[in-house]
This record gives sequence, C-alpha cells and structure tokens, in this order.
Amino acid sequence: MERHQGHGLRRDIELLEALGSAEAQRAGGLGVVRLAQLVGREKSQVSRALKALADEGIVERDPDTLEYRLGWRLFSLVARSVENRLVRVAEPIMRGLSTDLEETVHLCVLRDRLVLTLLSVSGHSFRAHGWEGRGVPVTCTSAGRVLLLDSTPDDLYVRFPAGVEIAAGNSTVRTHADLWARIQEARRDGYARVREEFEDSLVGVSAPVRDFRGRVVAALNVSAPAERLSSRLDEAGRITAAAAGTVSAQMGWEARPARPTQARLT
Repeated sequence: MERHQGHGLRRDIELLEALGSAEAQRAGGLGVVRLAQLVGREKSQVSRALKALADEGIVERDPDTLEYRLGWRLFSLVARSVENRLVRVAEPIMRGLSTDLEETVHLCVLRDRLVLTLLSVSGHSFRAHGWEGRGVPVTCTSAGRVLLLDSTPDDLYVRFPAGVEIAAGNSTVRTHADLWARIQEARRDGYARVREEFEDSLVGVSAPVRDFRGRVVAALNVSAPAERLSSRLDEAGRITAAAAGTVSAQMGWEARPARPTQARLT
C-alpha cells in the first residue's frame, strides 16, 4: 500500500512540475491532453488526478479554457515557506548592517497597498521598536518604492485604481506618474530614499531583496531621525543595497546586468 501511495505522489509531483514549466507559464495553463503527453500517462488517469488536486486547491481549472494551472493553496504554502526562510537568512545580515550603521534595520514585504514589517533588528535598546506586524502606506516609504520595483505602469493603475488615494503622509508622490518616477530612481540607484515623507524628522533608505527568479520579495529598510542619518543617507543606501544583495544571493539570486526600462507613464 505504501509503495502504491508513494507512486501516486510521484505522479502528482510530475503533474505539478509540468504545470510549473516554462511552457505552462507562457500559455497560462495546460490542458489534460498536453499534460498527459508531457508526463507519459493516460488522459483519463491525468484527468482524475487533476480533479483530486483541484479539489484541494493545489491546482485550479480555468472555467473558460478548461486548462489547469498551479493553485492558490500551493502558492500560499510556498509563500509562507519563502518568508520563513527569508527571515532566517536575513536576520544575521541585518544584525551586521545594524552594527555598521548603528541604526535599526527592518525586513519588509508588500501586502496590497501596505508595507508590512516582518522583522526589526537593532543592537541598541533605545532604537525604534514596535514595527513588526505593522503596515504603513507604500507610496510614502522607501521600502514601498523598492517593493514596487518589478511593477509596470499598468500594474500601478491596477494597484491604485480610480478612486483610491495615492498620496499619504507628507509624500511628494501624488499621482501615478510621481510614483513611477520614484520607482525609476530606485532602479537607477539600486536603493530608494525618502526624507521626511512618511513622518516629520524621519528619513530612510531601502534596497530590494530578490529570490532565485530575480523577483523582489522583500526590502531591507533603515529609518532614523533626520538629525542622525540625513547627512549620510546615500552612503547608508549603498551599504544597505550591498547587504540586500547578500541576502538575495543566499536566496538563490544571481545578479545580472540590468536592462533599461523603456516604459513611460504620463
């Protein structure tokens, strides 16, 4: 019985690997016939297996095309695993960065239109605390602009549709075009900076953390009173970018030369 169950599990994994292939990603999903060809199994067997996986949310079926793709539950499990690994990998590097800059370092992720802090690290008891689990507006923070680095102009309109306020805090970002310009600056420099846009007398820098695919999955952020950090903000940005690059490398990312972005937003 155990051998039979193990054999079935291997077959399910083969289907999931086929649905995660470049072909499936390009097409937005694959049909039963094509999947049967890829895994070398009978169409009826594949159909039954996919139905069982769909019932559990591991795969999902497009109601129009009837093609299958990887499902919400699988992505949810992966996301939680990635975030747990991210925290483990980032923490010692954040401690080193905090020591170098003598400031608190935050590990942040994107949640809809908010920046959520997963972890804060400081070598000084008097530094800022209480950020973990707290969400702040994406547009007026350096972390938010970094977390949107993979966005296109169309993505920004989807995230901030008509009727949704873009402006927050003291930010100079008031329109989609303003936000796009700040994202472009962060791409150019390798880090984002803000001066008293989120809160009076507070400045900050953030740099992107990428996964093995090169996608931005988090940001390393350093925020501090302007009187302490403002005069060395760009230096802090470069140091933070180097630390974020180290975290990215441990997450499996191999840096490649960036290609210029041609898209414009007016």
